[in-house]
Amino acid sequence: MVLTRLLTAVDRMAPPRRAHAHCDIPCGVYDPEQARIEAESCLKIIEKYHDSDDQLFRDRCILVKEERAELCKHHISVLWSDYMKPEFVEKFPDAPDVFWKALKQCSSVKRTLDKSEAQKLLDMIDQIDTIWKDTGGPKTTRVAGRPG
Repeated sequence: MVLTRLLTAVDRMAPPRRAHAHCDIPCGVYDPEQARIEAESCLKIIEKYHDSDDQLFRDRCILVKEERAELCKHHISVLWSDYMKPEFVEKFPDAPDVFWKALKQCSSVKRTLDKSEAQKLLDMIDQIDTIWKDTGGPKTTRVAGRPG
């Protein structure tokens, strides 16, 4: 109660100002491995779902798989929007299509329990990884000394 009165009094003397900030800090660290880990999780979770007869466990599998697929989608989206440059697209004119299809495939993995759909996503991430490596990603976006 005392703290509330104190804060109200402070607000009257110097009203709080709304801060506007961009929440994305362009740290420059980009790697398709983040998306790959999430996609591999989806594949393994689908396998575990099919291996179990426990309905509660299976329900949890679906929930976690959908979360992982959404994280995969996020990581691919960040690679596309923050890492890819016009000169990379000139070098890889199919890059927009590769990224777009991978993002759509994340949605497919969210809505299915078919292992082949998760494998398709992993294959698409391999294509993104090739583009990333061929555009200098490991040298320009990773801390020196990390495995390539």
